Order: sequence, then structure tokens, then C-alpha cells
Amino acid sequence: MEDGKLTVRAVERALDIMLCFTGASELTLTEISTRVELHKSTVHRLLASLEGKGFIMRDGSTDKYRLGYRLWELSANLSKEGDPGIILLPEMERLRDQLGETISLYVQDGLGRVRIQAVQSNHAIRRVAPVGARMPLYVGASSKVLVAFAEPAVQEQLLASADWPAVLDQAAYLQQLQDTRHAGFATSVEEREPGAAAVSAPILDRGGRLVAALAVSGPANRLTLELMQEQAPLIMEAARRMGTMLG
Repeated sequence: MEDGKLTVRAVERALDIMLCFTGASELTLTEISTRVELHKSTVHRLLASLEGKGFIMRDGSTDKYRLGYRLWELSANLSKEGDPGIILLPEMERLRDQLGETISLYVQDGLGRVRIQAVQSNHAIRRVAPVGARMPLYVGASSKVLVAFAEPAVQEQLLASADWPAVLDQAAYLQQLQDTRHAGFATSVEEREPGAAAVSAPILDRGGRLVAALAVSGPANRLTLELMQEQAPLIMEAARRMGTMLG
């Protein structure tokens, strides 16, 4: 049993190292060690194993590590069938061309949300939305949508979570969720990121189940609250149309 626990722990630590690269393309041994909170010698051994299997690469000139090509081999075998990020991309591009701002698609993942697809704005000054970025579920227009239209258990888990910021008023948050359900969309202005604004609507499949949150985001001085409220019907209609494309 003890050997099994050690094996599982090693796997978990190796996966934690891999996850360090969700927010960085290259990292030093020290940076990885700090992020995963493990001793350098332990991290070095795990990196050597990952490098041996092709999941991690080390640049000999800089001594920095990055993700290896073996991940591309695995990703090539991911099923595209039923993937909303692939199916809805043309509609997202159409909405971007209509509104001019960055369009994103978010899904709930535990007590966070992940951007699974994005179409960047053509404006010179724009909000860049990297695919794969993970954000908290308690703040932002898309988070409100994902919680407001999710099963009640999601809301309960979020409010009871240790990750819930003590400075956020739960009663006010619950009112925001109620307003979101009533309006069919949510807005945010500089809630998560200074200078940024977003408006989001739920994408429900033909069975009425929440699939994702469709979001339009941009600089707050251009994407004002008044403009977002004016554009909300267009975004909700786009989300409704996208929902009919899903099972």
C-alpha cells in the first residue's frame, strides 16, 4: 500500500510540473521548484523522467525547460467530434466580425473556468485572450453565467469553498446570479482585470443543458456598460444559435 501511495504521489508531482507551463512557455529549475513547492533535487529527478519520455524538453543554451513534442502527438489524437471549441469557431468568428471585439468560449472546470476557444479582436488596442487560460469562478461576466445557469450544487460548492475571497459579499453575489438568470446575460467592468470589460451569455444545448459561456471582451473605455447592454441581445441570439448546433 505504501509503495502505491509513493507511486501516486510521484505521478501527481509530475503532473503538477507539467501544469506549471499553462502560464509560461519556459521555466528554470528554480522557478519550477518554487511553483510546485518541492526541493530542487526532487524536481530535477522528475524532470529527467519527463524529458526521457519526451514530455519535457531542456534548452542546453539557457538551461530552461519547456513542454516536449510528445504532447503534440497526444493532442493530435483528441476527438474533435462534439468539441464546442471546434464546432462553434465559425460562429465566434462571425460574431467577432459583427462586434469587433475579442470573442471567448469558457467552460466550468471544478471551481474555476477555462477558456477553450478564442477569436481575437482586429483592433490595434485589444484584449488578448489566450486559449487554455484558467480563471476563478467567483468573478467576471462568464463566471456569473457559468454559476447562474449551472446545477445548484456548483453554487453551493463555490460559496462553501476555501477559495472564496473573504472580501466578497455573498448576498450581493447571489443577487448578481439572480439578475443574470433573469436578464439572460452578465456584464463585468474591471472586476478581474483593470481596464477590461466583458459581457457574457450562456450556451445551452438542445436539451437545455449548460455547455459553455460565450463572452465578448475588450478595453473598458471602448466596451462601456451602455454598449454591452445594447449588444447583449445580439450576443444572446448568437449563443442561442450556437446551442442549436450542439447535441
